[in-house]
Amino acid sequence: MKVKVKVETKTKGKAKLYRVAAFTSLSLLLSSWCFSLYQCSRPNNLSHSPDTKTQVGVFDGHGGAQTCVWEAVAAIKLDLEMNVRTITSADIAMNVLDSLDALIIPGGGGSRQFLNLGEENHDRIRKFVADGKGAVGICAGAYLFSSTPGYSCLQLNGAKAIDIEHDNRGHGVAKFTLTDEGKRLFPEIAHRDTSYVMYYEGPVFVNNESDTVEYQTHAIMESDVHEEGNAPKNMTNGKPFFTANRYGKGRVFSSIAHPEATPGMMWMIPRMVRWALDMPIVEYTNEVVKPDLFEKEILMSVADLREESKCFDTFLYGTAEQKLEALDWLQSHLSWSAKRWVQGLLYDGNPKVRLRAAKYIADTQYLHYLPDLKAAWLSEQDVEMKEKMEEQYLRVLNLLPQVNR
Repeated sequence: MKVKVKVETKTKGKAKLYRVAAFTSLSLLLSSWCFSLYQCSRPNNLSHSPDTKTQVGVFDGHGGAQTCVWEAVAAIKLDLEMNVRTITSADIAMNVLDSLDALIIPGGGGSRQFLNLGEENHDRIRKFVADGKGAVGICAGAYLFSSTPGYSCLQLNGAKAIDIEHDNRGHGVAKFTLTDEGKRLFPEIAHRDTSYVMYYEGPVFVNNESDTVEYQTHAIMESDVHEEGNAPKNMTNGKPFFTANRYGKGRVFSSIAHPEATPGMMWMIPRMVRWALDMPIVEYTNEVVKPDLFEKEILMSVADLREESKCFDTFLYGTAEQKLEALDWLQSHLSWSAKRWVQGLLYDGNPKVRLRAAKYIADTQYLHYLPDLKAAWLSEQDVEMKEKMEEQYLRVLNLLPQVNR
């Protein structure tokens, strides 16, 4: 089945809301040219009020990892034309889907999310998509959308997961390549041979030939992840990383990876929502689109996991210098666990630790901690540190469109 991205070209009138930035390098010029083929014009009198924005709901129920919920919400806030809220099983039962355009099921545990939703809500979600709305599943959400025999799933995307017994195979920054369809949807990275994004024990998909739903692959995973759980080699590499399909009148996008948890790649989530709603793609700022932040695979080994665990104890009992060293190590490995630890370090007793924690959050573009960054900056008593804390706060704030701040 062919999946097409809606294309509109720019007009020459005054009313242009979006423009392609001038790039100096040849690769960025090519990316910009490719992007312009799919960018649409918008009247400059749009108010972008909540009533005119695309309404996106992120499922926040038992089984969803809290950080995955935070990150999905933050990623949607990067899009000028989207409004996001979290929803629960109770909300779905009370017909909240009637007020939404798209639904995101974030990472966590697909079977637990399945149980938390309940059969009646399963039917409501299927009807929501079949009636013409959009759905995006991330990691466990993609699992939930699959058609995996013997697994609790909604059968929305036509794929089945294999090697389920080794789901805890490992995680880290994984490499992937785009298909031709993926290059059209993500022109910002179409010029790259290989790109990198966070992967955390996502499903290994193959086509379910007995399912009537047909998906198209937008990206291929190239990393062979088998660091934990006695997982076999050569299982994840060469498998679909992003898939897209129609379901009734609606559309479903499934991501095995976690772009929302990857600095410089979070913009890919609202782009997936745009595909799911057959919306024209739009440009995101240079502060948001930073695919060059990662240029190599970083898979967490068992030894790395032990070192990561030691860092937690360091934050509890270590000296200021030890804490600084731990933050450097964690950031160099894009630690999955550290994002739950760094928040409190903004209020550490040592000003250097406070500043390093603020820089960690800014470097990793962790938008959920923006209120903490602001509080840490405003409450800082050291004059020199206060100015530097403000710089880190503004780095994160400037990721957001003006109207979403």
